[in-house]
Amino acid sequence: MTKPLTYSDAGVDIDKANKLVGIIKEIANKTPRSGVIGEIGGFGGLFSLNTSNYENPVLVSSTDGVGTKLKIAFNMNRHDTIGIDLVAMCVNDIAVQGAKPLFFLDYISMGKLNTKLATTIIEGIGEGCRQSGCALIGGETAEMPSLYKENEYDLAGFAVGIADNAKILDGSEIRVGDKLIGIASSGLHSNGYSLVRKICFDILKLDYDSHIPELGKTIGEELLTPTKIYSETIRRIIKDLPVHGFAHITGGGIEDNILRIIPKACEVVMQKGSWDVPAVFNFLQDAGKVSDKEMMRTFNNGIGLIAVVPEKVASEVLDRLVALDEKAVIIGKISECKVPSDRIKWI
Repeated sequence: MTKPLTYSDAGVDIDKANKLVGIIKEIANKTPRSGVIGEIGGFGGLFSLNTSNYENPVLVSSTDGVGTKLKIAFNMNRHDTIGIDLVAMCVNDIAVQGAKPLFFLDYISMGKLNTKLATTIIEGIGEGCRQSGCALIGGETAEMPSLYKENEYDLAGFAVGIADNAKILDGSEIRVGDKLIGIASSGLHSNGYSLVRKICFDILKLDYDSHIPELGKTIGEELLTPTKIYSETIRRIIKDLPVHGFAHITGGGIEDNILRIIPKACEVVMQKGSWDVPAVFNFLQDAGKVSDKEMMRTFNNGIGLIAVVPEKVASEVLDRLVALDEKAVIIGKISECKVPSDRIKWI
């Protein structure tokens, strides 16, 4: 008689998944926030929304992943920071609209559930939640036999925040004369990695432990530097200083992302050489013979966040950023748009 088959025989271990839920609960409990109801493990995460401090509250949400930066983590077998990247990519996108992060959910899928690997990833997600001040209230860990190679996985995240409707930062207040303040990135963040991998591993034939003198570290260490989370910095700036808009510099680089918030009647005038470009970007540009324009539309080039502020408060905003241990500098201004097809200029 043929042995009766189980789900485990097909490659899905329900018992192992249930044990992982217990571990995730412990991680989630380290991301406390008022409003969280109950524990992870139910059919949905529960959050009680306190709107007493908001005249007209609006929920702001974002979902994202970390792209092919995952390939770096796979090949280095290092998974402790990729969760920070995941949170950063979602939380930064809601914070630039003036929202205070409330909670976060994640989705992890892998071919065969590796509890140690999943725990390491989720611990990174928990760290990202702590840095951004939001709670990890739920998620999904999916086991998909034959879909992924051993110890490979995919990640997606979902963040929700709250803002007062009257204080949402959508760029509509941006005016001619406003200054652009660039706030430093921690490195490549989580964009442009398909080009990065082509340059480093296809063209230069580097190993992940290849030491790069101009970087002062191995190429693997540089490429896995986690994305900087800006939510607390943004919160401390907007609480008492006028800001007309923020741009999170992700896919599309500086040019595409700053134009997302600039009114069509305005153009952006950027100052070449106004900030120190980290060595990794120069290294990649030289090795790949990448044009300046392509660099600017692919990478953050050392600027992870841009604040658009009234000229009269630019110096005060800079002082505040320095007090928050941020590296920041004026990198441009807003001018009247005279040619609609050419809304960004470099001088």
